[in-house]
Amino acid sequence: MKKSMLTLALVMGLGGCSTTTVLPDKSSSLYYTALYNAQAKPVSSVLLEPTLLNADVVLVGEWHTHPGVHLFQAELFEQLSRVNKRTALSLEQFSRADQLTLNQYVKGEIGEQYLIDNTQAWPNYKSDYRALVELAKTNNSDVIAANAPKNIVTCIGRQGISYLNTLDETQQSYIASTIDTSPSDYKQRFMTSMHHGSPSQNENYYAAQVTWDETMAESIVNYLNNHKDAQVMHIAGNFHVKNGEGIARVIKRLAPELNVVWISPVTSVQANQNGYQLQVNPLPPRYVQKQHQQAGFKALGKRSERGEQTACL
Repeated sequence: MKKSMLTLALVMGLGGCSTTTVLPDKSSSLYYTALYNAQAKPVSSVLLEPTLLNADVVLVGEWHTHPGVHLFQAELFEQLSRVNKRTALSLEQFSRADQLTLNQYVKGEIGEQYLIDNTQAWPNYKSDYRALVELAKTNNSDVIAANAPKNIVTCIGRQGISYLNTLDETQQSYIASTIDTSPSDYKQRFMTSMHHGSPSQNENYYAAQVTWDETMAESIVNYLNNHKDAQVMHIAGNFHVKNGEGIARVIKRLAPELNVVWISPVTSVQANQNGYQLQVNPLPPRYVQKQHQQAGFKALGKRSERGEQTACL
């Protein structure tokens, strides 16, 4: 793939045995961010990194709705676009079914509200992803609607991977051609995070999770196969990015020659990691009182039950 005169070293050096923890910045601002490498050394400027800008794919994990993370994403995309003539933006927040409409918007053929009304744009599009897409428009950059449609993934989570057999040819094209649910460290981490549900139901949930990973990874690889000189910056929830186990793992399976790097948000920077760390301040707690949390979970369960009656028919 392309070699550039300047480089972003977002995840290269992995050596060292220190376990020193970098204490969080005292700033209380949720817009505060600081980038650290895998050895917990601060990155003063993306453009001043000593290594070459040779990543084919830059995965940026996010905590959804975190203002600092979203500000960093926009700043990073702007910096990458400065030194790379062809930097594409790839998003978890749009599905493959949205690609044609998203293309129309980037070309200026439709307005923003039409885009939102006619795609599965996330509810927080205007506050958290608008800036990224507008930067892409300004830079004449491609925007990849990388994800699988939510309604299909939801049904996989309820009925299992066999649900894919019910899809027509067009729907199949919105999903990766291969969905690998075999055992892995990533699968173990996912299963460990599941504190409820039967083993069979959790298998279905994992099938849904990995359908996202597989589809986003395949979308990125497909784009790079058609744009050999490009670099892709992809935005996704941190579980898909952390430790290079989700999307990165699939990309390396599909295209081992690609150089994939990743950044994950953290509140406490640790040394001897395998990816870059974006230090941010924590979001406010969702619940303080236990009874409020229980009521919230109960309401969520009722919404899920109502959805079960109408979806996947």
